[in-house]
Amino acid sequence: MNNQQIEQRRIAAAPRGVGVMCNFYADRAENATVWDVEGRAYTDFAAGIAVLNTGHRHPKVIAAIQAQLDRFTHTSYQIVPYESAVSLLERINAVAPIAGPKKSALFTTGAEAVENAIKIARSYTGRPGIVAFGGGFHGRTMMGLALTGKVAPYKIGFGPFPGDVYHLPFPNAVHGVSVADSLEALTQLFKCDIEASRVAAIIIEPVQGEGGFNIAPAELMVKLREVCDANGILLIADEVQTGFGRTGKMFAMEHHTVKPDIVTMAKSLAGGMPLSAVCGRAEVMDAPAPGGLGGTYAGNPLAVAASHAVIDAIQEEKLLERSVKLGARLQEYLADWRERSPLIADVRGLGSMVAMEFVGTDGKPSAALVAKVQQEALSRGLLLLSCGVYGNVIRFLYPLTIPEDQFEAALVTLGEALAVALETTVAA
Repeated sequence: MNNQQIEQRRIAAAPRGVGVMCNFYADRAENATVWDVEGRAYTDFAAGIAVLNTGHRHPKVIAAIQAQLDRFTHTSYQIVPYESAVSLLERINAVAPIAGPKKSALFTTGAEAVENAIKIARSYTGRPGIVAFGGGFHGRTMMGLALTGKVAPYKIGFGPFPGDVYHLPFPNAVHGVSVADSLEALTQLFKCDIEASRVAAIIIEPVQGEGGFNIAPAELMVKLREVCDANGILLIADEVQTGFGRTGKMFAMEHHTVKPDIVTMAKSLAGGMPLSAVCGRAEVMDAPAPGGLGGTYAGNPLAVAASHAVIDAIQEEKLLERSVKLGARLQEYLADWRERSPLIADVRGLGSMVAMEFVGTDGKPSAALVAKVQQEALSRGLLLLSCGVYGNVIRFLYPLTIPEDQFEAALVTLGEALAVALETTVAA
């Protein structure tokens, strides 16, 4: 069976709403490499959308899952609990960047973690309002979509969405939005749309994912913490994409002097297994009544075993330090390209959460140029993802375990793709 034959079957069997980037099909994978069903190898700078910080099939993860398979695969934690889940909660509580006593709950997906964070915040405060940010992405469920500040492709045709959700502009120097603009918008929100005393929480990604890898300025986080403290509002950090080493810290909020009240996490929490979590101040997490939180598959034993292995790997293999090292090398390489071309509007990053933003010859955001770079890279065996409100940003999400020589070879491939895409765009 070849790629084309499977593609024809997919088109006939699957709805068009499930977008698929690649026209080839995975057969196997190891660390930072994926092989398709025809035997071609690809260097993976997508990592399952930031799920594989520890790479494909990390030996520790595989061994942990195999060991758990020999014991049991499912009981539903809410019916028959198991010690491995309790010890994982303890480990999450120990590393989460939240002040004071903490408690955590396990779920299955990032969207589910966000949904439950909102439930917990509303239960604790007795308030309905939630403030989010333009460009933010918080999942594909109805509340997740309400919070998400990006219409296409996520929200088109799916409304109406849950109410009492409001959006602020996210600071973005490239697009002329300052921290002062964001804070003034919050002031106006409290004057015009909802009083602060009715707001349960402000939710923010410390580094926006789908929004374009935009880094929240330190000043913004400090001011949000002050506003929350002054008005009895909870601060929720959505670390679904930023968590577990991507930014060079276990969590991106560790780059800031202030702490959130609740943190959501998923993606690289379990090395490719479906697992998410919500961690928060103990009194906040205890607000919902027994039975108010949970899920049939929440805290699946295989995923829990994988998560223990992921945390071990991050600690034992010093992947936080490696995230910083690889990210610095990549930013240095991209900065050199930025000096060469006015079509590269920005290079930014925190640890190994790095992005390159493009504009066209007219100076406006160019999704077309990004598509060219992706296509040229893919034709050379390198997987890249786009992001950004305008679709004009490439984000780099290689596994933190990628071999050094493969990483350097990928940069050469990236340079080839950039050269062709930039030259053809200028020539056109």
